[in-house]
Amino acid sequence: MVVTPSIKYSATFVILPIEKDPRWATMQARKQSGSFVYAVKTTGVYNRSDCCSPIPKPKNVIFFDSAPLAEAQGYRPCLRCRPRGMSVRQEHIATIHAACTMLQMTDVAPSLKELAEQSGMSVFHFHRIFKSVLGITPKAFIKANRMEKFRENLGLGDLSVTAAMYDAGFRSSSRLYESATGALGMTPSRFKAGGSGVKIMFAVGECSLGSILVARSDRGICAILFADTPERVLLDFQARFSGADLIGKDLAYEVLIAQVIAFVDAPKIGLDLPLDLQGTSFQERVWQALRKIPVGSTASYAEIAAKIGAPRSYRAVAQACGANTIAVAIPCHRVVRSDGGLSGYRWGIDRKRRLLEKEDE
Repeated sequence: MVVTPSIKYSATFVILPIEKDPRWATMQARKQSGSFVYAVKTTGVYNRSDCCSPIPKPKNVIFFDSAPLAEAQGYRPCLRCRPRGMSVRQEHIATIHAACTMLQMTDVAPSLKELAEQSGMSVFHFHRIFKSVLGITPKAFIKANRMEKFRENLGLGDLSVTAAMYDAGFRSSSRLYESATGALGMTPSRFKAGGSGVKIMFAVGECSLGSILVARSDRGICAILFADTPERVLLDFQARFSGADLIGKDLAYEVLIAQVIAFVDAPKIGLDLPLDLQGTSFQERVWQALRKIPVGSTASYAEIAAKIGAPRSYRAVAQACGANTIAVAIPCHRVVRSDGGLSGYRWGIDRKRRLLEKEDE
């Protein structure tokens, strides 16, 4: 008879303090997360991770994977962030997104009163919510939308400046020229001619990522481009500004390219230069959001879309990143997929990876 000895098993469980839980950091930063809610023992209320209520003490917090699990333990939903459905902020974003879609689809922009009534708000409340979501007023959005359409019409080539003006919704040339030069970086006729007559200083150098070209108009930096060789980066630059007066080999200007190269190799020193942004209103909103991503951090396309008030436009955000011609100063390399993986980059995935690695050094 074989006797099997009894074996006693023991295990030691280590309970980490709540401050070490990654969900605590998400909650403190008030970031959106659909993967958990947190409850407060002293109030009996559970909240979204981005709730604007005061941050409770760690000892009073308990995390749940879903709202039903929190309610099963007797916690009730917060009336401020509404964790069971859309939050007030999400409702506002959806309302403004619908208003913007309507504005982009109509030839004659409705009045502020009509927009407010269709959104079920007072004029004052709609105006305030619109500005809080997009960062600009409805009037500024309508103006930018017209300019975006005007820019696209000029790019078609078969429309005159006057025809492009009326098709975009401008009713007089005086109103157009009040804002066109600033938005296009030049007069409409010069824009249509590929920048004809505009003087652009540029210089080509070498950095750790290959050849780099930095170009500047009277308004600021208009291009930072990478390529494997000086010849290729010059061809890319000339194709974008085919009609401009391109001025190179300026010794004083080469100080600027040295500054940009230093930033590429050591991102934490910062780069504070005036930029000459030339894109559609949507693209410029995306680019401005990218400039707010801190060095060493990343954001997903969906997160950027939510920040600019267009949560369903993550594909358009990706296209805006691809249209960016001012590398590193507009850090589209800091935008990644929702799972954290690297996606496309105008100047190659390898350069994107190396830029992010430099920021972590």
